[in-house]
Amino acid sequence: MIEGLKFNEQGLITAVVQNAQSKEILTVAYMNEESLAKTLETGETWFYSRSREELWHKGATSGNTQKVISIKTDCDKDALVVEVLPAGPACHNGTTSCFTETIVENSKVGSVAILPQLVDVIRQREIDMPEGAYTTYLFDKGIDKICKKVGEEATEVVIGAKNRDTEEVKWESADLMYHLLVLLQEQKVNVYDVLAVLEERHNRK
Repeated sequence: MIEGLKFNEQGLITAVVQNAQSKEILTVAYMNEESLAKTLETGETWFYSRSREELWHKGATSGNTQKVISIKTDCDKDALVVEVLPAGPACHNGTTSCFTETIVENSKVGSVAILPQLVDVIRQREIDMPEGAYTTYLFDKGIDKICKKVGEEATEVVIGAKNRDTEEVKWESADLMYHLLVLLQEQKVNVYDVLAVLEERHNRK
């Protein structure tokens, strides 16, 4: 694998690090042959620091390691995408991703990126149980209430579809997805395990 890659004149190759589950871009770093070999050997990310001119193991001091799930190269074989499961923030500033500042945003579009954000918020709500939050109310009432809401919202989606009301379908589907995520959290079922089932079924075709 390493022999087929194209390192630049400094012996480096760009490595885009991506969360394997949420697909969020975490950081962009550089690898040389040695750091890539260590990454393959240990199953955790190693990079080459251009400023310090040395190898560095992500999380060696902070504990915020990155478990490598896959490494992909582009058609020119001069860049890598490293999919990882992070054990903590990727950025030295303490943020999940190094990419937190928006330069240009012309319009808002829906994105699956909201799902991991919702999962994190719902999980934290169950821990903190902040007074006045609707999610707190659901967890406080328990499984019967949560199941009832999932059933109600599913019915509302069906009614909207039968009425050919696309706006109603959108709004009620959003309600259904939210309540389903609450149910998964109450049951301690990881949403990514659900997605893995879908992926497995898809790959059977």
